[in-house]
Amino acid sequence: MKNLGEMMKSAQQMQEKMKSMQDELSTMEVTGAAGGGMVKIIMSGKHVTKGVSIDPSLIVVDDAEVLEDLIAAAFNDAKDKAEIMMQEKMSELTGGLQLPP
Repeated sequence: MKNLGEMMKSAQQMQEKMKSMQDELSTMEVTGAAGGGMVKIIMSGKHVTKGVSIDPSLIVVDDAEVLEDLIAAAFNDAKDKAEIMMQEKMSELTGGLQLPP
């Protein structure tokens, strides 16, 4: 039974570390960019969009499609960076142990 107690304690410590990591991810930010940095999306590690920056030269009334494409690309870039950051934090937490998603 000693092993069961140790496992429970270890599971509780892991749960506390996971909560701490989740809190940390919500305060961390990544910036996704497109169009050579002319469109930027700032996103938290928990995929919450914090801000959007658009170079004024891209705001052309008759050519909204280019701007729309760049915003989508910048958002996807930020999302990918946030996911990588989350995976790195999880790897730190698990010591490199590969766990299912």
